[in-house]
Amino acid sequence: MGESKQKKSKSTVQAPSNIQEKMSSEKRTFNKPMHEMTYGWAQYKWMLIGLGFITLGLILMSGGWMPSPDVWDESIIYSSRRLVLAPICMIIGLGLQIYAIFKLD
Repeated sequence: MGESKQKKSKSTVQAPSNIQEKMSSEKRTFNKPMHEMTYGWAQYKWMLIGLGFITLGLILMSGGWMPSPDVWDESIIYSSRRLVLAPICMIIGLGLQIYAIFKLD
């Protein structure tokens, strides 16, 4: 009976030391400097190009002021620049964003 009591006390003493070892190893992993970035420079380049296309599409879609407030000119509002070219630029930009996110080096 005396031996079993001693073994129980040893097992209760060992458990906290295991926890302390795990905590100290976890602390070491948190203090390691990061050497790798999630995205490389190539991905950022493609993201910037995609943002440029999206911005270009928004700029092409803007504007459309009338020369006179009394005259309605449909050719200014419904031009092919606004209905075709601007959305194509924006879709290309969004496609480049998706490509940059999923691109593997």
